[in-house]
Amino acid sequence: MEKIPNGRYTKELREEAARLVLEDGLSAGQAAQRLSLPKSTLESWVRAAKAGKLGTIGKDRRPLTEVEIELAKTKKELAMVRMERDILKKAAAYFAKESLPGTR
Repeated sequence: MEKIPNGRYTKELREEAARLVLEDGLSAGQAAQRLSLPKSTLESWVRAAKAGKLGTIGKDRRPLTEVEIELAKTKKELAMVRMERDILKKAAAYFAKESLPGTR
């Protein structure tokens, strides 16, 4: 499961995540890893669910549009590609230097 950009989660996801911990007996760490969530976020949802206030979390935030989700994924992919490109540039320079006569 991919991480959701900017920490915007649906009400259903929050409820399901809290249910995994409270009813299914998973630890917060296990459930957070399974759902690709930060452990601290899930722990705060569980505390809110125990207090009966889980429904009030995130009411003031609007849900992400499809375009915003796609943009976040594209930005993440672009950052990964740039990092790979930089690694390949350094490797190419290293091996080119090795192949020059008179150098080590």
